[in-house]
Amino acid sequence: MNLYEDLVWRGLIKDVAGENLKELLNGKPITFYWGTDPTADSLHIGHYSSLVTAKRLAKYGHHPILLCGGATGRIGDPRPTAEREILPNEVIEKNITGIRAQIDRLFDGKAEIVDNYEWTKGYDLLEFLRDIGKYINVNYMINKDIISRRLETGITYAEFSYMLLQGYDFLHLYQEKNCIMQVEGSDQWGNITTGIELIKKKLGKEAYAFTMPLILDENGNKFGKSEGNALWLDKSKTSPYDIYQYLINTSDSKILEYLKVFTFLSKEEIENIIDNHQKNPEKRLAQKTLAYEVVKDIHSKEDAETAKKISETFFSGNIKALTEEEIKIAFKGIETSYSEEDTILNILVNSKIAVSKREAREFINNNAISLDGEIINDENFIVNNKRKTHIIRRGKKKYYLIKMK
Repeated sequence: MNLYEDLVWRGLIKDVAGENLKELLNGKPITFYWGTDPTADSLHIGHYSSLVTAKRLAKYGHHPILLCGGATGRIGDPRPTAEREILPNEVIEKNITGIRAQIDRLFDGKAEIVDNYEWTKGYDLLEFLRDIGKYINVNYMINKDIISRRLETGITYAEFSYMLLQGYDFLHLYQEKNCIMQVEGSDQWGNITTGIELIKKKLGKEAYAFTMPLILDENGNKFGKSEGNALWLDKSKTSPYDIYQYLINTSDSKILEYLKVFTFLSKEEIENIIDNHQKNPEKRLAQKTLAYEVVKDIHSKEDAETAKKISETFFSGNIKALTEEEIKIAFKGIETSYSEEDTILNILVNSKIAVSKREAREFINNNAISLDGEIINDENFIVNNKRKTHIIRRGKKKYYLIKMK
């Protein structure tokens, strides 16, 4: 299967600009770019669908340029509802440093990383308007979806100019680095075509682009939001285990799409996984494969193995198999209770696992309480401090970390 056919099979091509995109992608190596603004010091899993597509093109021999928008980030890409917060310059610089390090790791140092502030900071305003602004018609800009949706509520001139800045990025990279194609999410289509229009009018040359469809979860929400929080690619913000757990809970209705979009498994491998999954859906083979492959690519094989072990240990109930470090990973960010050596009954109440001794006794008598994987049905059982941490499970899914004094 050639690159174009692979992208189509994976559902990764939505909008297309330029004739003969198929021949271009399947032909000799070209230079392309993908960009993001440094709104945070880490990328998140929502960026990953674009990054993994860029890696896919790179694996077929094309040269990737990853653009960190130090200039466009100072303005802010227009949102459908309201203007973005303007970040201080020092925050933007810090964010770019973090993103650069992540991109460098994800692409094994083989991606060229650029910052559009470098070619924008010295551009005189009058010169920019003469060189760039005169080629783009205001009516053309107003008709772009993201702009037209803001006309009723109002849009600032700074936001309105964002399209010109991103269009200029494409023109600059085309001229300076022979970058002839842009690859982005479908929400960037208006900005992409502005760059193509500039290249055509100023240089008389043809540029190419394609966008990827927006990835949604089963409820129609943006992929990658876990209880309203972003899943960051920085493991100090979001652990590999948390990403693994998010993905392993993918619904059957979305699993084939996600395997196609987010993994480098071949068509034959994915079809075989789905076939085996459908025969024994309770084993969740497809979800486990997705979670493992994504964590392995974002972080490392070791992180994927650790996340897999923690997940399977919790499922089996063999909590004692976890090391102190693995317990720390699993419960990162989760409120921890501290306790002295005491009866299980008192610890349940003192740690607010039960609201009263009466409720605690009900849990214990109903075999709903387990300690480190073992069911406790004696309310006078002593929880000792030979281990620094204990894991109490209430029911099937409620876990609590108890640190012993």
